[in-house]
Amino acid sequence: MKLTRRHFSVGLAAGVAAPALLRTAWAQGATIKIGMCAPVTGPAAESGKYAINGARLAFEAVNKAGGILGKQAELIIEDDQTTNPGIVLAFSKLAAQSDIVAFLGSIRSTQVHAMQPDVLKLGKPVMIGGTDPTLTHLGNPWLFRFRPNDSYSGRVIADYGVKTLGKKKWAIVHSTDAFGTAGGKALTEALGKLDAPPVLDQGYANQSQDFTPVVLAIKQSGADVLGSYFTFENDLGIFARQLRQLGVNIPWVGSPSIVNVTALKLAGPALYNTYGVADYAEDSSEGSKAYGKAYRDAYKVVPDNQSSWTFDAVTVLSAAINKAGSTAPDKIREAILATRKFPGAEGEYNFDKNGDGLHGYNIVRNDKGNIVFDKHIEFED
Repeated sequence: MKLTRRHFSVGLAAGVAAPALLRTAWAQGATIKIGMCAPVTGPAAESGKYAINGARLAFEAVNKAGGILGKQAELIIEDDQTTNPGIVLAFSKLAAQSDIVAFLGSIRSTQVHAMQPDVLKLGKPVMIGGTDPTLTHLGNPWLFRFRPNDSYSGRVIADYGVKTLGKKKWAIVHSTDAFGTAGGKALTEALGKLDAPPVLDQGYANQSQDFTPVVLAIKQSGADVLGSYFTFENDLGIFARQLRQLGVNIPWVGSPSIVNVTALKLAGPALYNTYGVADYAEDSSEGSKAYGKAYRDAYKVVPDNQSSWTFDAVTVLSAAINKAGSTAPDKIREAILATRKFPGAEGEYNFDKNGDGLHGYNIVRNDKGNIVFDKHIEFED
């Protein structure tokens, strides 16, 4: 199914608008509340602004199209401080408000792992952006992912590096948190199937200030290509600059953080001519193009996946509640899982039984600071 801008706009309006029988006069002071845990402070505060902007842009569109069940949708934000304890506290504050019907969690897998026991206990839907594949296989029916998981990113990075770039001597660099560990494992497994086992698997601690030992390990390994999973853009920026300063210029194919706006600002020319897997790439579909224009019109800057996944999460969630005709958690869950061929900013959503909505990635290239779309790779499983 080819998605045009018209399909994107019509799909959004039809999805978020309440059925005719539910269109009533706005109740005095009555709203449908959705909670959001976001990094207002901490090392991810810069990217957190994008996440909040994407959600707010979606709320504006939802309310303009008729709201949720005939009521205005309202966003309630709590600061997760970019830490695991912080997101647990933020979620507990939101969960204490009984009139919040659903939530947006984190783009960081380690934070989703930290909060998920409380999500299971509460029993209300939580939209997430963390890409650790295990998150939707924990036996928690209330997590719904709005980015492709890293079982797909690992396969795409390996496929592109081996088959397109023609490289087989891989160095893998990854954070040692849940996201980086899972991503590194997925990439290693994918490379093994292509008869290109990595010559180096190098972990690092988040918020490192000096990556010299990591870079030297890459140089000594004899690797001719680099694959990476960086959790935080500030770490990636430091690593990229030190990598170039120490003379390492091998091809580099990274996880989505390598093309995030914050990383591009921090690393500058150090990321030129690198490649990345990107869940959001503006030229990948008409829906992505429409979202890119809407975001730039609203905020005067280019968007990235920090904002696109929250935009899609709010849009799909609102459509699901309207389709269900109810804010009962089990009804919302059933409606989200039944979502098919929904055109979003990140791609076409087709949810599986585990709560994963997307099943492929885009390959993009950094052309002197401009992110250029190459191709999209979709998987059936």
